[in-house]
Amino acid sequence: QVQLVESGGGLVQAGGSLRLSCVASVSLFSMYHMGWYRQAPGKQRELVARITSGVSTNYADFVKGRFTISRDNAKNTVYLQMNSLEPEDTAVYYCNADLSGYTYWGQGTQVTVSS
Repeated sequence: QVQLVESGGGLVQAGGSLRLSCVASVSLFSMYHMGWYRQAPGKQRELVARITSGVSTNYADFVKGRFTISRDNAKNTVYLQMNSLEPEDTAVYYCNADLSGYTYWGQGTQVTVSS
C-alpha cells in the first residue's frame, strides 16, 4: 500500500514563499513519476508540476518561473518550492505518485495566500 504524506502548507502573504514536501512510503520510489496538483474551492483539481522517474519536469503555465519541483530519491521525497505566491494560488495541494498506470494520492495540504 502506497502512502503519501504532504506537509509544508500554511498561510502566507502575497509575494511570499512556501516549500511543500511529500514523503512516500513505497519501495522503488525512484521509479515513480511524481506530481503536485491543486484544487481550489469550486474548481477541478489541476496539475501544478510533475517530475518523472528520469527527472524530467513539466509545469502548468500559471506557475512557470515561480514554482520548482524536485525529488530526493534517497529520502523518498518530492518537493514543491513555491515563490512569488499569489492569492490565486490558494488551494489544497495534493501529492501524486504514478507507476505503470497505478496512481496514488496524498491527503492534501492547505495553502492560503493573503493579499
